[in-house]
Amino acid sequence: MAAERELPHFTGKEVLERILARARQGNWQLLPMSELMGKVACEFLGTPYKAFTLELSSSAEIVSANLKYLDCVTFFETTLALSRLIKLGGSSAADLLKQIALLRYYGGAAGDFSTRLHYTSGWFIDNQRKGVVRLLDNLPGAMPFLPKVNFMSTHPSAYPQLADAQMVEKIKAREETLNREQLSYVPLAKLAGVEPFLQSGDIVGVCTRLSGLDIEHTGLVLRQGRGSSSSVHFMDASSRKRNMKVVIEPGPLSRAFNWSSQLTGVVFARPLEPK
Repeated sequence: MAAERELPHFTGKEVLERILARARQGNWQLLPMSELMGKVACEFLGTPYKAFTLELSSSAEIVSANLKYLDCVTFFETTLALSRLIKLGGSSAADLLKQIALLRYYGGAAGDFSTRLHYTSGWFIDNQRKGVVRLLDNLPGAMPFLPKVNFMSTHPSAYPQLADAQMVEKIKAREETLNREQLSYVPLAKLAGVEPFLQSGDIVGVCTRLSGLDIEHTGLVLRQGRGSSSSVHFMDASSRKRNMKVVIEPGPLSRAFNWSSQLTGVVFARPLEPK
């Protein structure tokens, strides 16, 4: 593995080495993707929450990974990138960054700030097109979800990279394209009915009615136990003051989203076996 000093945009060499060693010892590459995702996710339990770890420059977009600190998006994204890495036999930080670039950017190609999949609904749609995930749009009780995003272009002062008016216009164009898409979501009141259909590693996007936004929070499904006695939980990098780390939320997944009256339901996507 390349030394961290050679990859200033990668942090967490010892974490990567630990996970890859456990994967080799347990032959994790032979596991179904859902089970592998669950194992990798649990390796991050207790990892401190930290926002804005991707913002390394106000003038250039840098493909980066930080395994020592995670937010709600980098938690599920890093878990998926590592799971794909294990399946494909990768062994280095550079290999991990290739997987992250595939997931994080439109078409899997990093360019400027506008090429990053900033809105989670866009992440879901683009990664389904790339064959990385499959949207679970036929779950019982699912309804159409139409993104209506404009937060970034209407709040450019919140993003150092949007000091450039041309970049704002690029982001606005991305938003307008995304607003012509459609996904499916499961309303909060219907979540208990979909729990039997969920697997460990399914990606969770919690929808919001807040103006200009699509998805307020993200995480993963974690199924614990076997057969009829198994239970389905929500796992996330939590920014709640009592947590501020990666946790398995108490209770079933269907009761996990009670922190805001603005939440409406959940979009689910299932990681696919890498090719």
